[in-house]
Parts: sequence; structure tokens; C-alpha cells
Amino acid sequence: MSEQPRPYILVTNDDGVEAPGLLTLKRALDEVGETVVFAPDHNWSAAGHTKTMHKPLRVAYAELDDGSPVYTTNGAPSDCIALALLGILDREPDLVASGINNGPNLGHDITYSGTVAAAMEAVIFGLPALSVSLDTYEAPEPAALQAAASFAAKLASAVLERGLPPGHLLNVNAPNRPADELAGVEITRLGRRVYQDVLIERTDPRGRPYYWIGGDAPTGFDEEGTDIGAVSQGKISVTPIHLDMTASDLTAEIERWDLAFACT
Repeated sequence: MSEQPRPYILVTNDDGVEAPGLLTLKRALDEVGETVVFAPDHNWSAAGHTKTMHKPLRVAYAELDDGSPVYTTNGAPSDCIALALLGILDREPDLVASGINNGPNLGHDITYSGTVAAAMEAVIFGLPALSVSLDTYEAPEPAALQAAASFAAKLASAVLERGLPPGHLLNVNAPNRPADELAGVEITRLGRRVYQDVLIERTDPRGRPYYWIGGDAPTGFDEEGTDIGAVSQGKISVTPIHLDMTASDLTAEIERWDLAFACT
């Protein structure tokens, strides 16, 4: 009897092809299936769900630090997925995994995150996907990265076995802790972020003003049941996300507005 083929897993990120979290995730997923890496050639943090249509996209071939081959592109994380699935790869993956991001993607962060955007792009193509982030903005500790990657590999196995409903992805945030210091796993909802953004005005050598949007790292409401609350308690947070963002609870209310008059 012939052996079942191993699952084919597409791995990407938004920190760029040289980020340590990418290789750590790839190595963990090697235990689950056959992996292929397609990542941006530079950092795209906070890129959101970008589709590059105003300039050519280039694809090159490179190697990770362990010599593993990798596809890379000048495009965004979501472009990596689109390029791969529209023809660069010669077969369709069974799963897409994006990460491990250096920095959490909690609450409202998912609207900015290139890491989550890559998983969203996969879902649009009809594939199950997960995004994985580590709760630190500093250089990640190898043991914490490994703990997040090991969990992601187990979650990937579960998704491959059980599947996800169409239109859904799983967003994972891991505390910056080694495995023996984690407080468990919690299935969560999105929390509420508080951003500390400030506008910084400067002047270029010709006397013209230019601006940076800066500020301290975001905080959030430490609420029970949320991704922010779980990570603050030392737990890995797994948040199911649905791409249908319809606010169904408002439908009946807005129907009562009798907007038919707007068409006359």
C-alpha cells in the first residue's frame, strides 16, 4: 500500500526573509509536513492587507541560515501568498502559516498586521491558515521562539486533521516565555488596543516639513476572555477570526432608518 503524501505547508512572514522567527517556525513545521517558504525580501511590519498593483513584483531565490531554499519577493506578505498560489508554486499547499512575528498582533492590531494579512490572503484563496506572533518588540529569546513554534506545529497538525470552516483563520499570540514558564492556552476573542501614537514633525535639508507617526508601544484593556488578557497572564492566545466583518447586530436597526428615500 502506498504511503500517504505529507501535508504541504506554505510558510511566510512580514518581518522579512532574514528574521529568526521565520526559520524557527519552518523548522517546527518540518515535523508536520513538507514546507516551502515564500517571504518578503525586507520588513513589512504594519503593512496591512496590501495588494501590489502599481509596480512590478520580482521573485528571487535565496537561502535561510540553515541553507534551506526560499522564494523571496519585493512584494508584501499578502503578495507572497498570491504569487505562490497564482502560479509560482507547482502545487497547492494544504495549509499556510505566517510568522513568527517579532511583536504581538492583538486586538485591533490585526487590521495593521502584515503577518495576519498573509493568513487572510490564504483564506481568500480557500486555504486554512494561521498567524503566529511573539509578545516582544525586542530581539526574541530563542527559547521563547521555540516554544511558540512548537505550539504552532501542534496547532497546524490539528488544523490539517480537523480543518477550519471557510473564511476562518487562527491568530496565535505567544508570551515571550520558554515553554516551562507558559501558563497554558486560552481560546480568546479580540481585545481592545490603546495606541500611543504621536505625530512627529521634522524639517528636511531644504526646509520642507516631513512627518513620522511614532509613539510608545500600544497597551490594551486586560479583559477576561480576550487575547490581550490571556497573553498578560502568560497564556498562549488562539483567536478564531472570520473574514466576514458584517455587523449583523446593526442590520435590523439600519433597516428601520427607511433609507429608500435616499434613492428618490
